[in-house]
Amino acid sequence: MLEFAWPWMLLALPLPLLARRWLPPVEPPRGAALRAPLPELQSLSAAGVGGAPHSGWARRALLVFCWLLLVLAACRPQWLGEPQSLPISGRDLLLAVDVSGSMSEEDFVLDGERMNRLDAVKRVAGEFIERRVGDRVGLILFGDRPYVQTPLTFDRSTARHLLDEAAVGLAGKSTALGDAIGLAIKRLRERPREQRVLVLLTDGRHTAGVARPYEAARVAAREDIRIHTIGVGSSPGGNSLFSGLLNRSSDLDEPALRQIAGETGGRYFRARDADELAEIYAEIDALEPLPGEAEVFRPLAELFHWPLGLALLLSAWLAGRIARGSL
Repeated sequence: MLEFAWPWMLLALPLPLLARRWLPPVEPPRGAALRAPLPELQSLSAAGVGGAPHSGWARRALLVFCWLLLVLAACRPQWLGEPQSLPISGRDLLLAVDVSGSMSEEDFVLDGERMNRLDAVKRVAGEFIERRVGDRVGLILFGDRPYVQTPLTFDRSTARHLLDEAAVGLAGKSTALGDAIGLAIKRLRERPREQRVLVLLTDGRHTAGVARPYEAARVAAREDIRIHTIGVGSSPGGNSLFSGLLNRSSDLDEPALRQIAGETGGRYFRARDADELAEIYAEIDALEPLPGEAEVFRPLAELFHWPLGLALLLSAWLAGRIARGSL
C-alpha cells in the first residue's frame, strides 16, 4: 500500500507559476554581445542555439518534470507492508543446567534411543527454548563453578545451538548449586521484577562452590526471582543399565530442591525418564505463560529517495545539455 507522510507538500506545486506571475523578470545582462558576422551563423542564431525550434519546449517540459519529482519526494512516499504480529516480551528466563560428571549416566530413552542425561536434557530443553517466542532466554552451565553459556537474548536459535554444544564435565565434575543460583541472580536482578524466572536442572546435590543453595534461594526470593527446580535421573531398580547398581539418582538432594523452589514461589519437578522431562517443560510453559497478546505493526519502507535521485540526475543531465548548447 502506497501512502504519503507529508501530503500537504503538494501545496508547493504551483510555486513556479506564482513566481513567474508575481516576481519581476530577470533583465538580460548589458555589455558585450555576441555578433554573428557570417550569414550562416546568423541563420543558426535565429533558429536557436541547438538548431531545433522545439528545444525550448523540451527544456521547459523537462524542468516541469523535475519540479514534479521534487514535490513528490517532499511528500515522502512510503510503502506499507502487510500487517505482522510482534510478540510482547513475556519473561526473562534463565536455564541453569548441571553438566557435572553424573550427567553422563545413560538411563534415559528418547525415541527408542538410549542416551545420557545431558543429551536428553539438550533434546527436550532445546524444544522448550524454541517455544519461548517473545521471551529473553539465557543459559547457565554449572559443575565445580557456573558460567554463562548464553546471555539473555531473543535469539532462541543461538541459545539452543549453544545448549547443544554443552558437554559433561565441561565445568568440572562436582555440583555448585548455590553458585549457579547466585550467578542467575546477578544476571536477572537488572531485569523487570515481575519477569525473572530461573529453571534449575540437576541430578545431584550441592558438593562445591561458596554459596549455600538455601541462602542463595533466600536472596533470589528477595529479588523476586522465581526458581523452578528439576531433579533428573531414573529411580534405583528402574531403567538403568545395571538395575540401579550404577545409578546415581540416590545422590539427588530432593529436599533441597523442594526447599529452593518453595522459598522462591516456584515448583519442584522430578524427571525419571525423557517423557517425564518433556511433560515437566510443558508444565513450566503453562506456569510461565507466553504473552497472550501481540503488537501488530506494518513494515515501512521510505521511497522518497527514488524521485529525488531521478530529479537530481535529470537536472544534471539537463544542465549539461544546456551548457553544450544542444538543448
